[in-house]
Amino acid sequence: MTRTDRVREQDRAAGGPGKRFVSDEAGGKVPATVVLTASRRTGRVAARLEWTAAGRRRRHSLGEMDHPTRSANLRAAWLLAEKAGLLMEEDTGNSWASSRGTRASMRSNRARDTKPELRLRSSLHREGLRFRVNARPVATLRRTADVLFSKNKVAVFVDGCYWHGCPTHRSIPSTNRDFWVSKIEGNKSRDRETEGLLVENGWFVVRVWEHTPVDDAVALVRLGLEEAKTGRAVRVFRADVH
Repeated sequence: MTRTDRVREQDRAAGGPGKRFVSDEAGGKVPATVVLTASRRTGRVAARLEWTAAGRRRRHSLGEMDHPTRSANLRAAWLLAEKAGLLMEEDTGNSWASSRGTRASMRSNRARDTKPELRLRSSLHREGLRFRVNARPVATLRRTADVLFSKNKVAVFVDGCYWHGCPTHRSIPSTNRDFWVSKIEGNKSRDRETEGLLVENGWFVVRVWEHTPVDDAVALVRLGLEEAKTGRAVRVFRADVH
């Protein structure tokens, strides 16, 4: 990849060249770049934001992610940089996240430890259940479950309505609609692929929406655990399927 190609790749991921600026600490602005590296510890992709200010190289860790493509990881990293308040405010007129509603949805989205996840984990813990958090069911598969019962082989996913195409609360932005339809449909396809891969590896899968009442989510998790203990055929439990 040439230097020009790398610049274009960063511009696309950030939503345009005007979206890549951070403060130079002297009242001006300088362009930043997202750097992706494979984490040896977790096997996921670690992202950091880099820029030069006052003659010094600056770095800020953005966290880890596990999207299927480099472009998706770059987009997610730029969203994290924006949500962390690292980027300077720009006119959103030409951005692929141009509407206020879309930007608000992206800012409210977290990669992990969302409020629905925390509520579910708290309720499961109160019932005496113990589990792992944000862990891979299968070490060789780059797929991470929100809640994991390793002994019983039950993986739980709490899906955000916006990013996973909730049939009740799904709202596609009117700006760059084709992009967002493709993005969300891609997420849904990956969800189904994840379920198939886990079932093939002997895992029960529980999938709930962020809007699923916590008592219903707990009941579905317990159903998955009960069927796993009885040795029934591996399958997927979804909050929207009864």
